[in-house]
Amino acid sequence: MTCTCCQPLSESQRIDYPAALFGVAFPFRVEPAVFNIARQLSRAYDGGLWDFYALSNGGFYMAPQTDEPFDVRAENGFEGRLSACAFGITVCLYAFSLLSFEGGVLGETCAEQYHLLREHMLDHRESPSILAAID
Repeated sequence: MTCTCCQPLSESQRIDYPAALFGVAFPFRVEPAVFNIARQLSRAYDGGLWDFYALSNGGFYMAPQTDEPFDVRAENGFEGRLSACAFGITVCLYAFSLLSFEGGVLGETCAEQYHLLREHMLDHRESPSILAAID
């Protein structure tokens, strides 16, 4: 599945690009947070491959590699269906927000990534649903 809003990172970029942003915290903290939040937001999510995306503004996110939409239920009362791309954006926004409160370099990086991804998301066709899910 390729999001229409941007192009995925190539296989050769999948390690280096996130490592340049998050350091060793990416495989140990960021990815697990994303996967755990995906499970919390959608009963349909049960693992699988994810595409990685680099944004022109320096942002980054991941999205499940599928054409199937996800039924999402958030603790804020949002219930709706999101494309895999919108689901990935939503999940990453949740994860970046959560990790931003840890402080330190990872917290600062995640806070910055949250704002860059949110800025990018505002141009996404599903932005009203994403905003409702993260509000």
